[in-house]
Amino acid sequence: MTPSIRWALVTGASSGLGAEFATQLAGQGYGLVLVARDAARLDTVAAHLEATYGVPVEVLGADLHIPEDRQAVHTRLADSTRPVAMLVNSAGYGISGDLADSDWAAERDHLAIHVSAPLELTKAVLPGMIERGYGRIIMVSSVAGFLARGTYSAHKAWGLSLARSLSATYRSSGVAVTAVAPGFTRTEFHQRMEMNVQGVPGFLWLNAERVVRQALRASRKGAAVSIPSLRYKVLVAIAGVLPKRLHQASL
Repeated sequence: MTPSIRWALVTGASSGLGAEFATQLAGQGYGLVLVARDAARLDTVAAHLEATYGVPVEVLGADLHIPEDRQAVHTRLADSTRPVAMLVNSAGYGISGDLADSDWAAERDHLAIHVSAPLELTKAVLPGMIERGYGRIIMVSSVAGFLARGTYSAHKAWGLSLARSLSATYRSSGVAVTAVAPGFTRTEFHQRMEMNVQGVPGFLWLNAERVVRQALRASRKGAAVSIPSLRYKVLVAIAGVLPKRLHQASL
C-alpha cells in the first residue's frame, strides 16, 4: 500500500449501488475502503474485489447511525498518509408512512443515515482534497429529491442542494461534488423497506451498473447533478412544471 494509490471510500458498500460503485472503482484501479454495518458481507465483497482486480481493500465495519462509528470513518478520511481521492456517500434506505404516525426512532435513524452521516464524512474529507487540489465526492440522492413526498424526499433534496452548493464553491479548488439521482433501480432497496413495486412499469426500472457508470462519468466531468437515463430526465422536467399539489404528499 504505497502513497501513490488512489483511495476511494464507499459507504453502504455491502450491497446495491454501494457494492456496484466499489466494483467499478476497483476496475479503475482504486484502492478501496468499504464501509457498512454488515461486516461479514463486507468481507465477502472485499475478498472478491481483491481477487478479481488485484487492488488493496480495507474493510471498515461501521453503523453510520452511531456517532462513534461515524467518527471512525471520519478518522480514516482525514488520514493524510493514505489520502482518499473519492468519497461515495451511498449508504441509505427508505421508510414508509406519514410523519404523524411513523416511529420516532426510525425517523431519527433515517435522518442520520441520509443527512448527518454524509455531512460529517464530506466535511472530514474536504480539507485534504482542497489542500491536494483534487477530489471527487458523490452523493447518492434520488429523483424523489425533486418531489415532495415525505421525509425520504426531504432528505434526498438536501443531498441535491448540498452537492450543487459544494460544487459551485469548490470546483475552482479541484474538488468535484456530484449528486446522482436515479429512479427505480434493481437493488435490494425496495425489498428491504417492504415496498410493493408490482405496479411499477418495466420501462421505469434502471440497471445498477448503468446508474453507477453514468454517475462516475458525471463526476469526472464535474457535473453537480446526474440524473441517469433520458426517461427520468424527462419525468423530472415534467414534475417541475406540474402543479405542486400533484406530487406534494407523503408516501
